[in-house]
Amino acid sequence: MKTDFKKSLDCYRPGKPGAFRVLEVPELTYLAIDGYGDPNCAPEYASALEALYPLAYKLKFMSRAQLDRDYVVMPLEGLWTADDMTTFTTARDKSAWAWTLLMMVPDWITQSMLDEARDVIMSTASSAAVGRAAELLRLQTLQEQTCVQTLHVGSYDDEAAILQQLHDEVIPGLGYRMRGLHHEIYLSDARRVEPARLRTLLRQPVTR
Repeated sequence: MKTDFKKSLDCYRPGKPGAFRVLEVPELTYLAIDGYGDPNCAPEYASALEALYPLAYKLKFMSRAQLDRDYVVMPLEGLWTADDMTTFTTARDKSAWAWTLLMMVPDWITQSMLDEARDVIMSTASSAAVGRAAELLRLQTLQEQTCVQTLHVGSYDDEAAILQQLHDEVIPGLGYRMRGLHHEIYLSDARRVEPARLRTLLRQPVTR
């Protein structure tokens, strides 16, 4: 049986666009790689994507072959931060953004499996930059716990208003304050879906 964590984990449930909800996110493990700069033009962002997807699929096939445990490859995710958080809500200065690209993997994926898969991806990389990105990919565990989350439908560039509402109205109104990093889950593949129809979960860890 193939496991689909998008269906079994509540934290991947989209909900209605623009509706905010508080949820408890369990400890989860991800493939992760860090970078900096505008994702639309930063070369290291493109290289990270070119390494991340093949590695994720290689691990899936290894899991099925070695462990007889199959699963659906999860969507791309990202952690985002900046020294000035208004670059997300007003200025939208993407060149000032630091990011960590993520892809959730089952907790039965081990470091040795990652090392084996990474060697394969590095040996077949389309460029030296992609090979370096594959070398930097790691397993990372997140413990986000209490979060406020909403579904945004539309272009990534149209997120500013809903993020400002989340930061300045919804979270304080619920008696919380922000902590940790802004988290996005890309339920749509931007290579195949027009911007107006993109579905993105916007998640912010919070504390009382």
